[in-house]
Amino acid sequence: MQIFTRGGWIVMAVTLVILADRVLAQQPYKVRAGDQLRIEVLEDSSLNRTVLVLPDGTIAFPFAGQFRARGRSVLTIQAALAKRLAPNFASGPTVFVSAGKLAVVPKAEVRTTEASFEIYAMGELGKPGRIAVAGSSGVTLLQAIAEAGGFTRFAATKRIQLRRPAEGGEQVYIFDYRTGGGISGATLLQPGDVIVVPERRLFE
Repeated sequence: MQIFTRGGWIVMAVTLVILADRVLAQQPYKVRAGDQLRIEVLEDSSLNRTVLVLPDGTIAFPFAGQFRARGRSVLTIQAALAKRLAPNFASGPTVFVSAGKLAVVPKAEVRTTEASFEIYAMGELGKPGRIAVAGSSGVTLLQAIAEAGGFTRFAATKRIQLRRPAEGGEQVYIFDYRTGGGISGATLLQPGDVIVVPERRLFE
């Protein structure tokens, strides 16, 4: 039987702490709603983009559709995405997924004024993600699209969706950027609104 002196117990305790830290460091980061993921496809650079993890935990990507990302590691998402894209390539595509801007925000930066709020933009946009809105000035649908970097060449600009939280679910409004049909581009956005610009291929 091994007997530890006081110093021995201290050494053992320090060793356990170091081992615990190493185990935690090896745990992969689990993606959360509001995170932004950078996705690159080596065989087709036109697909490279940053996508937003929606409040429901899903992401959308051309030719792969919408699928769950929340709670998964970037490597797991990378494998799932490569599998979904595979039918569109002669051989399995090389996909890289990395975590970009994370959803965690320091408490001091969560809200600059009582009137400020956040909206989200996702889909075929240059810079999808979370958009902070100053309540004193507000932002319109068109202004938010511009803030999100405008449309990609895959965008279905006739079928832009404004998804607004409603009691028991959500209300979906359609905006046609080309003709101005549906709701107005001057519609003022509200807290929790999500702008969705789908892929044109889905409506062909």
